[in-house]
Parts: sequence; C-alpha cells; structure tokens
Amino acid sequence: MEKVISIGNQGFEDIRKNDNFYVDKTDFIKEWWESRDTVTLITRPRRFGKTLNMDMLKCFFSNQYAGRSELFEGLSIWNEEKYRNLQGQYPVIFVSFAAIKADNYVDARDGIISAVYRAYQEHYSLFQKSEIEESEKNFFKELDIYVNTITPDKKMTNETVFRALNSLAACLFRYYGKKAIILLDEYDTPMQEAYINGYWEEFTGFMRSMFNATFKTNPYMERAVMTGITRVSKESLFSDLNNLRVVTLTSEAYSTCFGFTEKEVFAALDSYGMSGEKEKVKKWYDGFVFGSVKDIYNPWSITGFLKEKRYQTYWVATSSNGMVSNLIQKASSEVKTKMEELLQEREIVESFDEQIVFNQLDVNESAIWSLLMASGYLKAVEVEYRGELMKPWYHLKITNFETKCMFETLFAAWFRNATASYNKFIKAMMENDLEVMNYYMNRVTQETFSYFDVGSGKTGLEETERFYHGFVLGLMAEQAENYVLKSDRESGFGRYDVMMIPKKENLPAVIMEFKVHREKEKDLEETLHIARQQIEEKNYDAELLAQGIPKERIRHYGFAFEGKNVLIG
Repeated sequence: MEKVISIGNQGFEDIRKNDNFYVDKTDFIKEWWESRDTVTLITRPRRFGKTLNMDMLKCFFSNQYAGRSELFEGLSIWNEEKYRNLQGQYPVIFVSFAAIKADNYVDARDGIISAVYRAYQEHYSLFQKSEIEESEKNFFKELDIYVNTITPDKKMTNETVFRALNSLAACLFRYYGKKAIILLDEYDTPMQEAYINGYWEEFTGFMRSMFNATFKTNPYMERAVMTGITRVSKESLFSDLNNLRVVTLTSEAYSTCFGFTEKEVFAALDSYGMSGEKEKVKKWYDGFVFGSVKDIYNPWSITGFLKEKRYQTYWVATSSNGMVSNLIQKASSEVKTKMEELLQEREIVESFDEQIVFNQLDVNESAIWSLLMASGYLKAVEVEYRGELMKPWYHLKITNFETKCMFETLFAAWFRNATASYNKFIKAMMENDLEVMNYYMNRVTQETFSYFDVGSGKTGLEETERFYHGFVLGLMAEQAENYVLKSDRESGFGRYDVMMIPKKENLPAVIMEFKVHREKEKDLEETLHIARQQIEEKNYDAELLAQGIPKERIRHYGFAFEGKNVLIG
C-alpha cells in the first residue's frame, strides 16, 4: 500500500507517527554530531527540507522527546548503539524566523521577539517549577506581557532581546545540568525583507548584537545549527562569530542531507508505480548540485509529483520571485545577454563571492549570480580556482526544466503592462504588417521603457540597450513553443541579431537587426537602411537555408531606434 504523502508537513514527529512518506535523512544527525563544529550555518534553496531536518534534530536530541525510540526505529541512525543512547539527552532551544516578513524595522523587531517568546513557551512547564529563580521567571513574564500587549506604546529594551536566548540556555543548564543545543531555522528570511523594504542597516545592527549574545558569548550553549537560503556576509551579520562554520551549496559537507538523490527518487517512483516516468522526472526536477554531488532533486516538486502524478512547476509556484525579477530587469544589458545564453541552455562562467551583501545587490552586479545560485535557479556544474589567490569561477547553467519555465514566465511578465500592444505587435509580425508593427512597437516602448531604465546618470544608449535586451528576453520567453531563438551580438550594441527559427512549417523564419541611431546618420530612415543592408551583406539567411527553410519563408526586419522611438522596416 502506498504511503500517504503529506504535502507541506514539516513536523518530523507527525510524519513518523502517521507513517507518511519519508526519505531517511537521519545520517544528517550523525554527520553533524561528529563534525564537532560549535556553530554551523547551512544554506540550501527554499523547500529543500531544511525545516524538517531541523525538527528531526530537535526530536532526536531534545530531552522532551526522551524515550521516543519509535520515531527513529527503522531509520539509519538507529543502527548504532552510540546514537540510540544519545537520543533525548539534551535541552534544545528551537527558534524559527520563517514567518518574519515585515515591511518596517519595528514590526521586524517585534517578529524576532515573538519568535524568541515561542521558544520560551516550549519550556513553559519549566517556569512553573519552584527550583527556577524568580529573576528567570520574570524574564519569561516580560516577554509574555510584551508579546500579548497590543498598545502601541509598549516597550522592551534591545538588551533584553539580545540576552533572551542566552538566559534561556542558562536556565536550562541550571535545571538539567547540560548545555543547550540551539537550532535557528530560516535565519535570513527577515534579512531579505529588511533589504527589500529599506531598513537593512538598522536591522543588521540589531541582529548582529543578538547573534553575538546567543552564539558567541554564551557559556551555556553546547552547539548550534542555523539554516537559511543565503549566506549573508560575515561583515554585515557575523563579524563577531569566529566559531562559525559555513556550509554553502559548493561545500562538500551534508551534500546528500537536503534534497533527494537520484537513487531515492527512482526508488520512490518504483514504489508509487511510476517507474516509466524516470527520464521525464529527471528533466523536470533534477539538476541541483551540492558540493561534488550531482543529480540532486527538488524534494518539494518530487513529493508534489508523486501525489498529483502530473508535471507542474510545483517548487517555482511557491515563490513570487519578485526580488530576482527586479534585479535582472534593472541590470545592465550584459547581464541580460548572459540570461539569453542561459535560456538557450548554454553555460556562462562568472566569478563572485558566495557571501551575499544584500545592500550591495543594486551596485554589484556579480551578486546577482550569487543570489540566483543560492536560490537554486542556477547550478554550478563546475567550480574552478584560478590564479595565486585561487579565485573561484563558477560554470553556471539553468538548473532544470522547471526553473527554465520560471525564467520564461518572469521575462514574459516584464511586458504585462503592455500585453495588448505586445501581443498585437507579435501578431502583426506574423502577418508581415509593417505599419501595425511600427505602431504597436512604439506603444510597447512607451509603456514599458521606464521599467528597464534605472537612471543613475546612465546614457541614453545604455538605457535603450537595457530595454531591447529585455525585449529579446521577453520574445524568447513568449515564443519558446513556436520558435528556437538565437542571438549574436558585439559590444557597444553595434550589432544585435535575432534569428527566430520556426518549429512548425506554417510559421515564417525571422531575422532581426537592431541599430541605435548615431549622430552621423541624418535620421532613423538612414539607420534603418544600414540595418537592412547588414542583413544582406552578412548573408544571415545561410543558416536558415541550410536547415531547409525556403527563401520565401524568411523575413528580414531592421529596427532603428533612438530612445523610446522605433522605426521598423
């Protein structure tokens, strides 16, 4: 009988008690415990089992789960007597920042206080005991009063918040005689919101002090684990933590502990009667690389597919991807041309720091690639280290078909404000109606140009390039089912060719040549003439003719533009 798949269930105890579908990841317990690292930060993309693994650690080590052998019987960790004896032996403090998505500093700070309060509540019975000092009980009461008071003038000092988890660990130590294990899940969720909503500097200062008190100057902490999507830079958040081990996507540690291996996926497909789907499942959901381990599958999409038995963008649908879209949209034309390469399933090679400095994302374009890789949208198929300083260079590709769908949807959405005009332009191009093409293309530029123009003293040429590279990405996304799009360009926008190779015999092949109006050209007509002439002189038809597309099915379009004004011929 097939086991029930409980979608979105991140509770280890509940999954095991109900004998739901579960892929054994208890080797994570052993690998972490034997590492002897004091504070471990593990980054993985969203929906990759971080919270479930953290809950598993809590259930294994927490003395509140002492004697709960039934949760682990039959799993790999239970094969060793050493670990059977270790289960339920430590006080555990579990904190999650997953729900802290505030648009201002005050609410974000309150969210942190509420998360700490919930950690105290898990030990509520402890604070009812006579052995606990009144000062420690008062600490809990102060949190309780603050969280449950709705008046706007309520107050709690930063110092109280900074000391809260340290004090809870001290209380647990004095009562149980053992130092506490501290688990912090989704540590970077509020950090991303602080960047998006403009209170980064104030909030990181607050969090830096809290992390210092919790993880560094805490004699009552046995060990700690933090998880998140991104590795926020040490300088901005972890400058005081010299005991921190960081495990990113390119680290070898814990490489099979998050996400499903191909062996695990294929075994699951067999058990659910879908052995014949392995090749297609691999195309859609495989492709993640952790350390040197390839063929890691997205667990959210796999469980969704096993339950629904149909191909969908399960993982991509769980996020708005707004920050990624905004960053690429505002990025230089160079970034957009590299996105074109990726959409065509090619590889790009970039050097960047895996540490993400959120307040540098707008000025340091290499940070975009770091964010896209950390988020799981791109994979590093290889990392090579060059020069005396062994600088890392990442060979990046789009992770799989599901993430390619995400990018195509994202780029197509850039023209949402001008959808009617954009669609009518495409229709006119299919019908070879130049007058209508010109009318609607000028409408598109007027309606969307500002989305690609971030100002900051950029020249008109750079702004125009931004728009047209965005336009080509949108074209690639919208026409992916009908055409293979190829592009070839030189620096300075002196040439920008687009070739649309039809997938169906009833569609025309299209060659586009884009030209920026130069001062030496008297008007857009002359610029357009140069564009059309170049198509003929360079014999761009040759590739299409070689594929058996007849001359009469090939159309040439020159685009001459000056700012938001376009002339097509």
